[in-house]
Amino acid sequence: MVKNSDPSVNENDFLLAALKANQRVDGRGIYDVRSIELKFGSDYGQVEVQLGRTRISATVSAQVIRPRQDKPTEGQLVFNTEISPMASPSFEAGSRSEQEVMISRLIEKSMRRSRAIDTEGLCIVAGEKVWQIRIDLHFLDHDGNLVDCASIAAITALLHFRRPDVTVVGEEVTIHPVDQRNPVPLSVHHIPISITFNFFDKGNLLVVDPSYLEEQVKEGDMTMTMNIHKEICSLTKAGGIPLEMDQILRCSQITLVKVNDISEMIQKALADDKVSRQKK
Repeated sequence: MVKNSDPSVNENDFLLAALKANQRVDGRGIYDVRSIELKFGSDYGQVEVQLGRTRISATVSAQVIRPRQDKPTEGQLVFNTEISPMASPSFEAGSRSEQEVMISRLIEKSMRRSRAIDTEGLCIVAGEKVWQIRIDLHFLDHDGNLVDCASIAAITALLHFRRPDVTVVGEEVTIHPVDQRNPVPLSVHHIPISITFNFFDKGNLLVVDPSYLEEQVKEGDMTMTMNIHKEICSLTKAGGIPLEMDQILRCSQITLVKVNDISEMIQKALADDKVSRQKK
């Protein structure tokens, strides 16, 4: 999907004129999120998420490591992102862009600081052996809003993942192959979902789930991560125009509605996948 890095003046003017008339170039309403599709792989913890034409795959894996000295009873969550030029010509091979670093940090922050995953439940032997859970995010197509797509992919893959069962007898640790004993799901306390807003016309206009073109024209942006319990897990605003408090409150209300819808969709997709696996 080849795109120009900078929109033309005509594209810019047309997009802003449409927004002032409460319309968007792609036909969506101002608060509409593009369609979301989830596809699960043959192994647990493999998922591909498509948000409109933005597409990201996530793969979760686990290995046994020694815990950190300052946290002897906690496992580790490790996030790795990879954006190739295949996703968009604006990305260079072999170098991490600012956007990639920002996405990785935002997802890491929303997962870790809100303690979405029970890391103490990943402890096998205190001070000796814990599980390290690694989430690899591969960005396949970029048509705007990589953050929200990556957020959905990461938490869905973690919910779908199963680690091998472990038996500890004295100092002996046995890791059971998945064909001998049913693997174990991770303990997930809550589901953080990111919702991104772009702002235009000095902050008077906003859109949810920005497209690639809207991201090129925006004057500012904000990403709010929330769960269905109305808890804000993270709030990221990297520069751009200043926002009034009532605008931020308005965004939080929109976020809650979207988070409830997306969380429900993820749970349904996971339930459907579980049923299809049982039939095999």
